[in-house]
Amino acid sequence: MKHIAVLGTGSWGSALAFTAAQKAERVTLWGRDEKTAVGINRNHVNGRYLADIPLPENIHATTSLADLRTAEALLFVVPSRAFRSVAQALAESGLRTDALLLSCTKGIEKGTGLRMTEILTEVLPGRGTAVLSGPNHAEEIGRRLAAAAVVGSKDAEAARQFQQVFTLPWFRSYTSDDVAGIEWGGAVKNIFAIAAGISEGLGLGDNARAALVTRGLAEMTRLGKAGGGRFETFQGLSGVGDLIVTCYSAHSRNHHVGLMLGRGGQLDEITAAMNMVAEGIPNTESIYFAARKYGVRTPIIDQIYAILCQGKSCRDALTELLSRDPRPESEN
Repeated sequence: MKHIAVLGTGSWGSALAFTAAQKAERVTLWGRDEKTAVGINRNHVNGRYLADIPLPENIHATTSLADLRTAEALLFVVPSRAFRSVAQALAESGLRTDALLLSCTKGIEKGTGLRMTEILTEVLPGRGTAVLSGPNHAEEIGRRLAAAAVVGSKDAEAARQFQQVFTLPWFRSYTSDDVAGIEWGGAVKNIFAIAAGISEGLGLGDNARAALVTRGLAEMTRLGKAGGGRFETFQGLSGVGDLIVTCYSAHSRNHHVGLMLGRGGQLDEITAAMNMVAEGIPNTESIYFAARKYGVRTPIIDQIYAILCQGKSCRDALTELLSRDPRPESEN
């Protein structure tokens, strides 16, 4: 691919632009903030999000969607709550009919319950669509630290082309046709990262966090299978792999939110102090209602929903989790 566009100038968008620039002749990085775009073009660094990562000179930042019209591939790295509006604006501005689309956003749309690739198919039909997911923190990708991801698509050629883009000496990508499983894993794991952070904030220790991660994987698998995913996908990079890194890493925004909540912080104050979106917050509500729709038992998700959306205390939620009726571990 000669020209790749990346929509979203946050840390993940900048890291993916950095990665794509290793293969493409030209990468156009789109965002809404003029100051950020000017800074990237002038200094070759995103001073707001990845200030210590030099960006290659073949990356050009812009605030105009018209600059993306010639892109052969477009990477969507915008918050899930803005995903549809950005896709609609892009459809109105125009893009190549053969452009390939890649969702790099982890979430479920509020109200519709749609996955991000389903929104792309609805708003920008007739194009090869894929998803990229895995245990990938932007801060490490930008430093060329070893990482792996999975590209999911029903379009084998789209999967192959994106796999080529994301195959580098420090970045290995695999392919899968289980788009639903990949997207459910990526969205749901953020809720368990909040739970893991709360556990740490309450001082519960390593045993408790390991139990949360393990039982979280069971919930993720039940819900993801109900949403059309396959069991083995949740045992892979976009499932347990992403779950582990986001529940244990200091880079995880969702873990940070949970940590502050566990220490007694208020949600609005925690989010106001952050300059990036913790996707687990808006997605807890949409995923909670998706579980109701599918009739799937999700005790951890239910308690995080109660904390974030109903004002329940972290300790009360913990007490309720631990006092549930005993049951077999393998019971669905």
